[in-house]
Amino acid sequence: MEKMKMGTALIYDEEMTKYKLLWVDPMCKIEVPERLTVSHEALIKTGLAGRCVSVPVREATDADILLVHSEEYLEAVKKTPYMTLEDLKEFTLLYGDVYFHPNIYHCAKLAAGAALQLVDSVMTGKVRNGMALVRPPGHHSMRSAANGFCVFNNVAIAARYAKQKHGVKRVLIVDWDIHHGQGVQYCFEDDPSVLYFSWHRYEHQKFWPQLRESDYDSVGKEKGAGFNINVPWNKVGMKNSDYLSVFCHVLLPVAYEFNPDLVLVCAGFDSAIGDPEGEMCASPDIFAHLTHLLMNLAGGKLCAVLEGGYNLTALSQSVCQTVQTLLGDPAPRPANLEGPCTSALETLHCVRSAHRPYWSCLKHAAELPSSDVSTKRVKLAAEEEEEEEEERLEKGEEEKSAEEKVWPEPPIRVNPPVRTALVLPDGEATPDGCQRFSSSEDPVTVNKLRENFLKDADDSNATLTTLSSLIALVEKMEKNEICNGLALVPDVSMAMKCVVQHAATAPNNRVLVVCVGDAVVPSQVTEDGKTLLVQFSNKESEEPTCKYHILVCLKKGCSDVSGFTQAVLGVLLPLGYEYDPGLVLLVRTPDSGLCDGVWQQLTSLLQGLAQGHTLVLMQEGERSCVGPTASSLLGDAAPSLGQIHAPLPEDVEALERLRHRLQTDWKLLQNTGEFTTAASQSNITHNATSTEFKMTCTKYINRNFCLLKTAPDTGGSEEH
Repeated sequence: MEKMKMGTALIYDEEMTKYKLLWVDPMCKIEVPERLTVSHEALIKTGLAGRCVSVPVREATDADILLVHSEEYLEAVKKTPYMTLEDLKEFTLLYGDVYFHPNIYHCAKLAAGAALQLVDSVMTGKVRNGMALVRPPGHHSMRSAANGFCVFNNVAIAARYAKQKHGVKRVLIVDWDIHHGQGVQYCFEDDPSVLYFSWHRYEHQKFWPQLRESDYDSVGKEKGAGFNINVPWNKVGMKNSDYLSVFCHVLLPVAYEFNPDLVLVCAGFDSAIGDPEGEMCASPDIFAHLTHLLMNLAGGKLCAVLEGGYNLTALSQSVCQTVQTLLGDPAPRPANLEGPCTSALETLHCVRSAHRPYWSCLKHAAELPSSDVSTKRVKLAAEEEEEEEEERLEKGEEEKSAEEKVWPEPPIRVNPPVRTALVLPDGEATPDGCQRFSSSEDPVTVNKLRENFLKDADDSNATLTTLSSLIALVEKMEKNEICNGLALVPDVSMAMKCVVQHAATAPNNRVLVVCVGDAVVPSQVTEDGKTLLVQFSNKESEEPTCKYHILVCLKKGCSDVSGFTQAVLGVLLPLGYEYDPGLVLLVRTPDSGLCDGVWQQLTSLLQGLAQGHTLVLMQEGERSCVGPTASSLLGDAAPSLGQIHAPLPEDVEALERLRHRLQTDWKLLQNTGEFTTAASQSNITHNATSTEFKMTCTKYINRNFCLLKTAPDTGGSEEH
């Protein structure tokens, strides 16, 4: 299969495995050299390492490290190679949940240097993206302190370095490790040029690092207010649906509005199933989807740097899923998606509400009651002691169950021999990297086409040839011989009906039809669920009564970038993931009004569904759009959309009404906690201020949280 332009860097050096815990410490025993070796060996065994561009490691210089850390701290760490075992133990006691070894200073310089090498490779265009397998991790280390297995803050150093050396204006840091990267937060919490997003196990401040400033309402300080997004998980057992919900309803809308020049990922895989630290239930293949959803930001400039991950099986599988997606292979079909759990919805609601003042894409988010609200649960001392005793008794069983947890191997991701096939009129040039497609006409197919579609066609022979080729192309995609395709057709409505009718005959197949513009709806869109049609239009019409026909009506149609983008991220993607189609049919009508950049983003994002099996239909008159569309189908990053302004209030209200109406049937559209459910069922809108709504909210909060005044947030002070 043809590859994307440029390559994927892989940075690894065996030297970073050459330190380990030299004494007994139950907190640190899980951070072992095998974390790195099993990850690298898995990449070699699967052939992924051989497909990557190997980039050598270098040591970070003092100047690099001082971009984030204090000179006093650096000088102290420099002495560790010469310390005795007793000196190392004593030095370790100065910090929290970390250990030192005579070789750890050298390895920490390599880990930070690997992140910088990756940034250099991506920013200079030597590669498109990449991953650095490093040890020690970095996101907990602070200006003057080691913490949580971390010595130097690799990603924070990389962000400052990218700004200083490469002139990067805006950096997005996505931290999907299961622990809060407080070191990154403290580093950038007053900096509006760095958007830091972290989800983390929190459990109402009972899970390490047990910081008040890890909660959802720590949004950044001064000029950086709004640029720190914390998503606290208050229960264990979060699943793929919970992770995808947060991406669709928080991270992606804000990230597109932020418009980064570079994406850095704190790629910790202790958020995967089976990990003793995370105790979550998200399968390793979810990281293929999370990676894919980030790959069109910043023109595809994405650098993933390893953080945590302590179940060696889940870790190695997750690393492989991430790297394979960076290489451009189609993501596997997501399994067992459902709605986010109640606890995740509460967190989603809180996060979106906290960031309402800062992001236009969240201006419509549901409010919380005016009383002090925190996801931190404060209990009476007697209750705490009783619960702690229960936890001590249960801890052994929990650790045992985490070790014994079994999950299926991630599905094998087989690349079709052909990436992109095109059905084009005679004389139309085929873009580089694509394969022209045509097929001999099957008599049975021809008869069906004549009977169903060609009675009134002006040029029946040309249309017959095109429709026959479309059916043959779909069949090749069903057999995984071709990944995706594009067709210029005389009549997109007719071609859409033809493909839908044919695809619906395949057993157990589901087709997601995304129609941009006005077109005649295929009659196959019925309650049998074999076809889901999402149609974007600017024409007011009656709302369809069918669950599987969804009309997204925008005032300016698809020409308004902000409204359309918000609809794609907050409505279309959740619908698509929950529906889980076997084929995506993307239709662009001549009157769509959609600009090429947004169209490319849409085309790229949808390829995360149906194992990348996307068929694009466009009218013959839109020849100028063939090149950009083919580029996205081949896996090239879509161009940045630039500064996205606030969507029209009418569009926001229309999308919210649509989401509220659909969320009973489509659970991934939910993004508010239980305390708004009663309100929404009473037809109270998202910005309701009625007494009934406030009472509903307050009752729920008081029932679930003991609201006490908390101490002032001291995050970011020099004590850190």
